[in-house]
Amino acid sequence: MNVFRLHARSIAMTILLLLLTLLAGTALLGLAGHFLTAAALAGVTAMGFNFFGPSAGIRALTFVRILSRYAEKLVGHDVTLRLARDLRVDFFRKVLPLAPLGLGRHRVGDLLARLVADIENVDGLLVRAAGPLLALSGLGLTAVVVTGLLLPIAGALLALVLVSLGVGIPYVIVRSANNVETARAHARADLRTAVLEGLEGATDLAALEATGAWIEHIDAATAQVARRERERKARLSLGTALHASVVAVSLPAMLWLLLDAAYDGRLSPAAAGGLFFMTVAVYEAAAGIGLAWQSLLAARASQQRLRQITALTPLAMDAAMAYPVPPHAELEFREVRFHWPDDAREVLREASLRVAPGQRVALGGDSGAGKSSLLALALRLCDPQSGSVRYGGVDLRQFAQADWHAQIAWLPQDAAVFAGSVRDNLLMGAPGADDARLWQALSQVKMEGAIRALPEGLDAWVGENGATLSAGQSRRIALARALLRDTPLLLLDEPTEGLDTDTANELLLDLAQASGSRTVLMISHDELPAGMVHASYRLIDGHLALKK
Repeated sequence: MNVFRLHARSIAMTILLLLLTLLAGTALLGLAGHFLTAAALAGVTAMGFNFFGPSAGIRALTFVRILSRYAEKLVGHDVTLRLARDLRVDFFRKVLPLAPLGLGRHRVGDLLARLVADIENVDGLLVRAAGPLLALSGLGLTAVVVTGLLLPIAGALLALVLVSLGVGIPYVIVRSANNVETARAHARADLRTAVLEGLEGATDLAALEATGAWIEHIDAATAQVARRERERKARLSLGTALHASVVAVSLPAMLWLLLDAAYDGRLSPAAAGGLFFMTVAVYEAAAGIGLAWQSLLAARASQQRLRQITALTPLAMDAAMAYPVPPHAELEFREVRFHWPDDAREVLREASLRVAPGQRVALGGDSGAGKSSLLALALRLCDPQSGSVRYGGVDLRQFAQADWHAQIAWLPQDAAVFAGSVRDNLLMGAPGADDARLWQALSQVKMEGAIRALPEGLDAWVGENGATLSAGQSRRIALARALLRDTPLLLLDEPTEGLDTDTANELLLDLAQASGSRTVLMISHDELPAGMVHASYRLIDGHLALKK
């Protein structure tokens, strides 16, 4: 992935430091074995035995190991945190052009699982998988070369054992694990999805007396995750058992070869002791190979799940050469035919509509008639299969999406009120607005009195999804935020959702005045007060009909 290339130098430094730590630790144990064996053979009263040289080497290797381990943790954790940051930024950069419609086919819980669990697996690829495997490969190669130079047959045995531990056993354990890791990732995502959706819909579940059924579903999803985790642990345990078996057989064989070489004079006893202790250190370091391979497979499965999202093609693409957007012009739907990618049913059939600058137009129709599809086309979240949507006579496909969206204030039907203060939510519409302008927007949506009555005023906390507000108050906060956005086009989807009739009518009349010279395109099922709009249309069988 490109994110890893950006940090290639730090990643390489981490792996080198990890290798240095392993080499220093292994050399330390080997030198200690050499020193202890030589000292034991020399005896306590041996004259001329060099105690200081090996002691100095042991101290030096100890310091190298301590410093390299500290540096490896410092550099490794730093680059891992940077990878975690950049992977998430990269994921959002690729996914945001798909929002909201291109992601609509995915459940929120599944997207959350990919964002949290899958990216966590991938950003840990360095410290849990690739780094240890590469460093262990370097350690094994060095140990084989050193042993082979001193005693070729012992080097051959060590090479055979390390290939078995590093390649043979992992191959046996993980040859069918790719599908298992993918299934494990899906099971964990399904559990997250079920829990999240159940918590969000807890009120509805309680009202329908379906909480018990939801808990049973959670239990089933949990059992599936537990089964996948047991399968994973069983594979890891089998790998550990095979590793221990190979070590239990090969270590005595290595000892026999070293003792035989020392007896025949082909190797000094001290060197034999050093090689044996070095072999023990290499085997101990190789004990983490199985876990590293498991982490590598889990990261690959998570990468595949992330690519399934990021590889999706946005429903609308920018033109190679973008036209400038006129500041205030006519919005026109010209013989538009449209169906959603996953549905062959045409929701719009040669629909035509002209909205003059400053005109307020309402759209009505039965549920599923295509009203939201028309707004999606106006927002250029998608493009029609035939016909065109034009602004100032120019097809929207000729504008850069960012330039076009800068001309629009949009109030969706499910507009969110975010955890934060009233001020925080309003400033999303106009980051530079002063308090006077914020109060004006609240007054336009009949919320000024309610907010002034709060002790904190504009700094009052509204909670996640407007938890401290009623549904109608949350809706009006979202509408005020849209009004604060100074744009020539105002697109509203059920702006009075959750309001009683009298309040809704007052709000709509105020909205007509507040919109000023803006062009307003609004979806509404309600009967609108006189003077609110200049024209009303109804969608019937994919066609727009003017209401008399």
